[in-house]
Amino acid sequence: MYQLPHGARELPASDSGSTVHPTNVAATCGTCHHGIEERFKASVHWSETARTDEGRELPTCKDCHTSHTIRRTDRADFRMEMMDQCGRCHTAESTTFFDTFHGKVSRLGDLGAAKCYDCHGTHDILPVTDAASTLSRRNIQNTCSQCHTGVNRRFVGYLTHATHHDPEKYPFLFWTFWGMTTLLVGTLTFASGHTGAWLWRLARTPQLRRPRAAAAAVRHYERFNAFERALHLVMLLSFFTLALTGMVLKFSYAGWAQGFAALVGGFSTTGFMHRVGAVTLIGVFLVHLWDVRRRKRASGLTWRRFVFSEHSLVFNWNDVGEFFRSVKWFFGSGARPRYGRYSYWEKFDYFAVFWGMLIIGSTGLLLWFPEFFTLVLPGWTVNVATILHSDEALLAVAFIFTVHFFNTHFRPDKFPMDPVIFTGRVTLEELERDKPREFEELVREGKLEGRLVEPYPANLEKGIRIFAYTALGVGIVLIALIVYSMLIGYR
Repeated sequence: MYQLPHGARELPASDSGSTVHPTNVAATCGTCHHGIEERFKASVHWSETARTDEGRELPTCKDCHTSHTIRRTDRADFRMEMMDQCGRCHTAESTTFFDTFHGKVSRLGDLGAAKCYDCHGTHDILPVTDAASTLSRRNIQNTCSQCHTGVNRRFVGYLTHATHHDPEKYPFLFWTFWGMTTLLVGTLTFASGHTGAWLWRLARTPQLRRPRAAAAAVRHYERFNAFERALHLVMLLSFFTLALTGMVLKFSYAGWAQGFAALVGGFSTTGFMHRVGAVTLIGVFLVHLWDVRRRKRASGLTWRRFVFSEHSLVFNWNDVGEFFRSVKWFFGSGARPRYGRYSYWEKFDYFAVFWGMLIIGSTGLLLWFPEFFTLVLPGWTVNVATILHSDEALLAVAFIFTVHFFNTHFRPDKFPMDPVIFTGRVTLEELERDKPREFEELVREGKLEGRLVEPYPANLEKGIRIFAYTALGVGIVLIALIVYSMLIGYR
């Protein structure tokens, strides 16, 4: 016969004789849920065998399943709610869980990502040191294999609840985090100081400002050819995709990130977009290297002379001198340098792409295929790669959407934007003003006439500007959302 949970006398739950008293509720539920009571009583949550801090209550059936609003465990909302249920007691573990990939994508609504009980079990949770535990050395590979294929012994060395705040327990994570933080803060501080000094100088040099009414009938100089413009466009689109989807994951606790993920169909969609963006950007990088090799062969120069030539995007000693002359000009202690085809700040942007491909690209592949890379690397390298990938991506996004935007578009002599990378064309007056050394070289060598082209039709240039303004707007909005997310994250 069915027995009422509260028993015939219906004593209050606080009465030790009540069937729903914490010490009795497991037995009460076990009258119907056969076998569950025995498994629960063998777990770390059973009050008669477990040891806890003084005054800390252990959970019973109703703490996880509730009492009068019990729902099926195979429902999607139950999987999501259990993370909060476990976190009510395991606060530290809950915090570190939401710092992991599993936790972040769960916040974005991914039901398939591992939740607490996928790893730790449900009614039969045991200490990791217990051989029967799902996370013991004997069983952990099988546990991880529920979601991951090709799990190996090194893979399970991943530090699941590690934190970069503990230098003694996790020194690699601690020093990686603070190294990347120093790089991020140092780079943005230096770049901001450079930008501020430049802005101060330009505000006092009105003759450098671009004329508002450009002559449409004159021929223009083709600064970038169609191949270079197309490569930049594909790089721009892939970078924006990576930046948006990556920041959604990094700041998964923010409402805007969760809203965007829901809008496009959840993390499965944003994750797919991120990987497509990554593959595309790697493709752009490889095509660029192919083009560099093609142009080197056409030049007839050695690699050393080609790489460090006047028109190369690689730093040389002239850039060092040009930087210091620029600083003197910023503060009124010297004349404005006569910049050539590529200035030192443009070369820094170029170098940043190579640095980003090395750091973000390599760590991204490791995070994408951890089972493969941990065949030779220890599992904790996945933790290190997570920090490197996340913080270097934040630096790249912050730099591109602030410093690069200013250097290229927002400074007074270019404001509101410089469309040259989209049109490839500049007026001769602008070329002579911005790149006087390049202009003089073209005239001296008689190459200027051969690079003159007709300006774009007005309607086509208008469409290009609309696209460019849209890209600038997206970047500015994303920076604002990142700042907002960081502020609410430190509350």
